[in-house]
Amino acid sequence: MSALATPPAPAPHGVPEVAATPARPARRRTSGESGRTASPLARRLLGLVAVLVAVAWVFPIYWMINSAFLPLNKLQAPEPTFLPLGGTLSNFRGVVQDPTFWAAMRVSLAVVVLVLLAALVFAFLAALAVSRFRFRGRKSFILTILVVQMIPAEGLFISQYQMLDGWDLVNKVSGLALVYTAAILPFTIWMLRGFVAGVPIELEEAAMVDGLSRTGAFLRITFPLLAPGLVASGVYGFLQAWNEYTLALVVMTDPAQRTLPLWLQGLVEANRATDWGVVMAGAAVIAIPVIVFFLFVQGKMTSGLVAGAVKG
Repeated sequence: MSALATPPAPAPHGVPEVAATPARPARRRTSGESGRTASPLARRLLGLVAVLVAVAWVFPIYWMINSAFLPLNKLQAPEPTFLPLGGTLSNFRGVVQDPTFWAAMRVSLAVVVLVLLAALVFAFLAALAVSRFRFRGRKSFILTILVVQMIPAEGLFISQYQMLDGWDLVNKVSGLALVYTAAILPFTIWMLRGFVAGVPIELEEAAMVDGLSRTGAFLRITFPLLAPGLVASGVYGFLQAWNEYTLALVVMTDPAQRTLPLWLQGLVEANRATDWGVVMAGAAVIAIPVIVFFLFVQGKMTSGLVAGAVKG
């Protein structure tokens, strides 16, 4: 006699029956999926490579600071000195006691302030125009920004010098700030354009529905959201204006109007032995304003760089 199939047990009263689904077979991982999770050995190798790259990047900075504390006889010794044991502060005293250093510091600070103010204002207005408004020549303007960035700076030196000479701006802080601003504007506009485009225009429209004017909606709603972008762009402009050498060499021919990079180059003279301890101390002192600036803006700069990477 054939076996009778046993009917399934009835579900309890009030509980709906649920059809039994057959168990799915375990899906086998493909070779591509298994490669997504790195093995512990691969992670260790990647970590070792990252440490080696970081050491290679930091070592020149360490060597600069280490050499700034060493006397000249140790710097010229055949055996390198990796720790400034028994070092001296005479190199730093030689820098701060040099009156030409403070003159160059004033010139560099004045140029940086003018460049940051002018570049951020003009770049912000230009980025706002190409992101918020549709006008004739808009695409040509954006294309021009990209093309200008491809022109090497050295190809403009002669025309820039002739222009500044005709306007009596050679050896003037305003003249150097003018060419610096023109040099960093294209990239700054392109950077700020991404930040402005990432802020939905519906936020301003909602604020205008609530009674704000277009200017008030922009200043109270949109502008605070763009603050990280302005900080990130300001960092770029600060570094370009503070460390630039070739344009300053062309424009500032008067020794009394040298910027800090030109002053540092002046310490390396061909007619006598170079005091590398003072040179390294000067380079370290020049880096201090950059470090202080980063300490003030690092939080906003990080959020600005992340916000500029996506459009949300």
